[in-house]
Amino acid sequence: MERINFEDIDIYSVLSSMHEGVVIADITGKVIFFNQTQGQIDDISPADATGKNLLDIYQLTPETSPIMRCLTTGDPIINEPMVYRTRLGRVSNILSNAFPLYKSGQLIGAITFSKEYQLLEKVILSRTVSDRPVAKISSNGTRFSFKDIIASDPQMRSAIRMAKMSAGSPSPIMISGETGTGKELFAQSIHNYSPRKKKPFIPVNCTAIPENLLEGILFGTSKGSFTGAIDKPGLFEQANGGTIFLDELDAMPLTLQVKLLRVIQEKKVRKLGSLKEIDLDVKILSSVGQPPLKIIQSGSLRMDLFYRMGVVSIMLPPLKDRQGDMESLISHFISKFNRALSEKVETISPEVAALFAGYQWPGNVRELEHIIEAAMNMVDGTRVIHLAHLPPHIFSFAGRDAPKQLPVDPGHPPENGTSLMETQKSHEQQMLVNALIRSRGNAASAARSLGISPQSLHYKLKKYRLNRKAYVDQKSM
Repeated sequence: MERINFEDIDIYSVLSSMHEGVVIADITGKVIFFNQTQGQIDDISPADATGKNLLDIYQLTPETSPIMRCLTTGDPIINEPMVYRTRLGRVSNILSNAFPLYKSGQLIGAITFSKEYQLLEKVILSRTVSDRPVAKISSNGTRFSFKDIIASDPQMRSAIRMAKMSAGSPSPIMISGETGTGKELFAQSIHNYSPRKKKPFIPVNCTAIPENLLEGILFGTSKGSFTGAIDKPGLFEQANGGTIFLDELDAMPLTLQVKLLRVIQEKKVRKLGSLKEIDLDVKILSSVGQPPLKIIQSGSLRMDLFYRMGVVSIMLPPLKDRQGDMESLISHFISKFNRALSEKVETISPEVAALFAGYQWPGNVRELEHIIEAAMNMVDGTRVIHLAHLPPHIFSFAGRDAPKQLPVDPGHPPENGTSLMETQKSHEQQMLVNALIRSRGNAASAARSLGISPQSLHYKLKKYRLNRKAYVDQKSM
């Protein structure tokens, strides 16, 4: 692989266009680079800041300035919240990261990357929503109800029954289950089955929000609580009358779990820096990825919080224990991707069914959905999903070899498969797939084995809607 010569790259153009504020200072603290975003944060033009010492620009000391501390210690400073004032009186509220710059082992300066708090908060909250398509989002912020849950398995039917029975009560509900078992689907369904269904559903991914921002985002901030703070309602207040869903609750810091416990007990919330308490009428749902007892024993979830949050505890079984639902789930995803990909797949082969039956499904229903989608990108008009259509990782995880080539489906040939042109196209596509299987998705290796250029290979992959990443051996990642 050809190495990049970074001396040929205009790195300052890259830093100038970043959405984060960027400041570079030399070993004395003199600013040698100040991008436009930092200028917008501080209301200072880059031309006015460049060439000046940091302490002449900001009302900071060598101890309170992240970049000056970084120059003193030579150590990076990660995700430090800061409220500061410039010499011109502008108050800024940021999250700062500072990194030392070395040349030939000698410290020569430091660089900081800053994100304005209000902008960061908007980005974080947008990431608490799952990555599913947003076309079906209703006015209350949900996509799913109990009718969207495919379940004939007794454990799943029992979980649905418990969820429906407890949806109308004010008691908190904790949903536990492995990744991909449908915890958010259950949470949204509970909200839409309850009398609160016309009120907001507010999901919060506790792992997506930095610890030093989580309290203000959950409980709100009061103007004057710290320099530059604004009066802003938290997510609990925004969910008043509706439902809040705390996804991956065990990722919440223990110090914040104590404050959450108080909110649940007293049904009141107090903004940061405020003495006023706001009455709450919120249905609280939460989720954890492992059995609650195991999480409590690990020390990541307080026992007293579990007693309050898990008044009703619903456990979702993993897919490997739901063999009775497998056929219905497969049919559902085939129908879904027939519509999305304009295919006419009818079923899976007996060999695929046998593989699925013995597979452990570490990613659960979400993994099954992704595997069906990947396979249906490979079928090219055939009506049956065969082993060779499946992504290679399922064979790696199952401890067996992937098939070497796509099968011929004599019972259901492509609709236009009789002409010479169509036969040639089908043969070319099969050669491409076989090359990708042999090369584990390596485009350069596949192109060499076919005797064509990489550019020609990428053109043909696009032509036949083939995704080389579906053939990457995920064990090597």
